[in-house]
Amino acid sequence: MKPSHHLDSSTVLAYAAGTLDEAFMIVSAAHLAMCPVCRKAVHEAEALGGELLARLDDTKISADCRARTLTALDQATLHRLPVPAPHSELPVPLVRLLNVTSFDDIAWKKKAPGVSMCDVRLPSYAKGQLKLLRIGSGRAMPEHGHGGEEITLVLKGAYIDHMGRFARGDVADLDEEIEHKPIVEQDGDCICLVATERPTRFKSLAARIMQPFVGI
Repeated sequence: MKPSHHLDSSTVLAYAAGTLDEAFMIVSAAHLAMCPVCRKAVHEAEALGGELLARLDDTKISADCRARTLTALDQATLHRLPVPAPHSELPVPLVRLLNVTSFDDIAWKKKAPGVSMCDVRLPSYAKGQLKLLRIGSGRAMPEHGHGGEEITLVLKGAYIDHMGRFARGDVADLDEEIEHKPIVEQDGDCICLVATERPTRFKSLAARIMQPFVGI
């Protein structure tokens, strides 16, 4: 089944340009491994960028600019436009990052009844946070907003909120203006890969009190 929820056009352009923060780059790459529609969109954005560069006049660059560019290339950790991993439950970028091929091999930590999490370690220079989140069947997350940009990729199962049904391969590419209350479907756990710019903004007092302990 092809994903029905895709990356925002601004995220596609930023991915093609290589300007996304590390956590968002990883989630986007994982989605691209599962979504031919967004892979095509990135191809088109890269082709457009190449045409624009070809039209520019030759410009001399400083030694400092050249050094920064080479350093950024040395720090690059993702292959462009990854393809699906045929023998793995996880998309290629996560297999490479975590060195696991099964959800059972992930070092889950229980945070609350029906909620487990795994912090994905990023390079020291990276901004934002990257987490794997597993929520039990039928459970609802407290209603919340976001302190900044957030991209959630469904890796297994499905949840429903006011924006629709999000199943394997779907992404919720959200900003700080969106508030929602995801509810996991009854037929199994929902596992998501979540990149956040800033901590979640929970609406209820109880959720805000528990937030430092849960780590979401």
